[in-house]
Amino acid sequence: MRKLGIDYGDARVGVAITDPLNITVQGLETIQRKGSDKIVLKRLDEIFSEYEIDTIVVGMPLNLKGEKTVRAEVTEQFIHKLKCKYNKIKIETIDERLTTVAAHKTMNFLDVNKNKKRDIVDTISAVYILETYINKNK
Repeated sequence: MRKLGIDYGDARVGVAITDPLNITVQGLETIQRKGSDKIVLKRLDEIFSEYEIDTIVVGMPLNLKGEKTVRAEVTEQFIHKLKCKYNKIKIETIDERLTTVAAHKTMNFLDVNKNKKRDIVDTISAVYILETYINKNK
């Protein structure tokens, strides 16, 4: 069974997935929200029909002091939707502080074209979220 990582954002949702043995994490895609969680949930349905997922890990946007932000409240509402729709799948959260910063550093190091950065930053952030979860639970 695989684990799925989610970097939930206003405009885009980054998605990452583990291999079947939960050893490595790969970026899967970035979902354009277009202002609606229905689009995200529909795409997740398609992903769940393709892969056997036992855990969803959602990045929780805390501030640098570790406190919840307004963005965290919006993320919690999304997590509630996940729990209602996918009640047989374990849903976890993990502190996602500085994952976007790390994703930008990675893209800069790899000299990613600036026009492509916006399309992949959330996917890379989802990879970091899921890697953090996997390493924490080893």
